[in-house]
Order: sequence, then structure tokens, then C-alpha cells
Amino acid sequence: MTTEIFDIDSMPRGGPEASWLDRRLQTDRLEYLDRDDVDDLKRRVVRALDRSGRISGRHKKYARIALDEVADVPDPEILELGAGHGGLSRALLKMHPTAHVAVTDIEPTSVAAIAAGNLGRHPRAVVREMDATAIDASDGSYDLAVFADSLHHLPPALAARVFAEGTRVADKLLIIDMPRLRPFLHLVQLALALPLAMVVPYIHDGFISSLRTYSPSALRALARYADPAITLELRGGAFREQIVMASPLRSRRQTFASGVFPPIRR
Repeated sequence: MTTEIFDIDSMPRGGPEASWLDRRLQTDRLEYLDRDDVDDLKRRVVRALDRSGRISGRHKKYARIALDEVADVPDPEILELGAGHGGLSRALLKMHPTAHVAVTDIEPTSVAAIAAGNLGRHPRAVVREMDATAIDASDGSYDLAVFADSLHHLPPALAARVFAEGTRVADKLLIIDMPRLRPFLHLVQLALALPLAMVVPYIHDGFISSLRTYSPSALRALARYADPAITLELRGGAFREQIVMASPLRSRRQTFASGVFPPIRR
């Protein structure tokens, strides 16, 4: 892997050329989801995320975005990283009759909860503990890797590892995350959310997420740092979720065409 030379650890969430104000609208404070000392609050946030995803249709929306990327693959092998509650993987399996999904998360309690539910018994799903920054799979094992609503949890150096690892093990890496608003609008959003963020765990984490999410220029910088050969397509943003499609220089299907077939890891 060849990386662009710059101080990735100090890169602002707004990108290398972020304004003075944008650089101050970020934090190292952890969400409840990222802490090990607030198990009850963490479970409440996970349940709220799953519930809001079902009610709003977000799980299905993300699944449609993902399945559009493998529409030409008859029996796609999909890897979900940072699955959390497993809502997206359930939608993928329900909406595609022949897809196989590896449902993974770095958090052991989340993996155990997913494995104990219907995903753990699904014939086309495998539930595993896995780190999105060090994926335990061979090169080109999957048609698609998906990392949804999770990249902002990672500092820049680890976020860049997701780009490197995701494009190593999959033909395409799909990242979906919340948008980073322009500084003035971001200030307004923070002011409106602050009262509830102090008492509602779900909004508390959303408040911090908005300060930690990456801008389009930051996403481009992360991909360049991971590997300048990665091709990147950005969609959405502004007031909608950011959709990032990253592809390696050599795709899984190109590898198959050469006659070398990597093993599928589940």
C-alpha cells in the first residue's frame, strides 16, 4: 500500500483545507456507543438506532443502495462491517433471495446479541467478530463491503485503514455516513440539539457524531492516504447521508477472469 505523505492524525474532520470555524466544530469526546463504562446507555442507543432505522425505512434504504452496487452479480457475497444491531444485514437478506452476508462487528456484546437472534440462524448469514480496520479475510473475498453510520467513530488514521482494508477484501467498499454541515448551519443544529442531547442518550450520540463526521474533502484525503490507486465516487451530502463508493485498482471479477479464485471467508 502506498500512502500520501501528510500528517493524517492531525487532519481536521472538515478536511485538510477546513476553515478556522470548521476546525473548531469537532471533538474527541466519545459517544456512549464507543465507551466501555456505560453499558446500559450503550444498549439504549443501539435499540434506538435499530428502532429508528426500521420506522424511518433507513435499513431498507441503505440495503437498496448496497444491492444496486451488486445488481450484476447473481449470488453476491456481502460483508457488513460495524453491523451493530444487524438491521441492515436483515434487510439485505430479505431483499435479495440469493445474497450471502457476513455480519460483523468489533464489539463482542453486539456480535453475541446478533448471533442469538434470527441472523444467527439464517442459512445465508454468518455472524463474526471482526475489526473493520484489520479485516480477517483474503484479498478479493467479497463482492461488496458495507460500512454504514460508523466511519465517524474512528480517528483519521483508523478511518483510512477502513478504506485500505475494505478495498482489499472486496470489489467495492460502500461507506454511508451522516453529512458534515457547513459551519454556520452546524452551529445552528448544535444549538437546537444541545438541550435534548443532555438528557436523551440517542440524541447525545447524534450530537457528538455531527462533530466527528468527515467532510467530502476529508473522505477524499482518507482514501488518498490509504492508497492513491483507490477510485472514489461521492454522492449525497448537504442534508442527506453521504454515500462513498470506493473501488480498488483490481476488482474481484478481474481476478476471477485471470483464473485465480480467492477463498471465501465466512
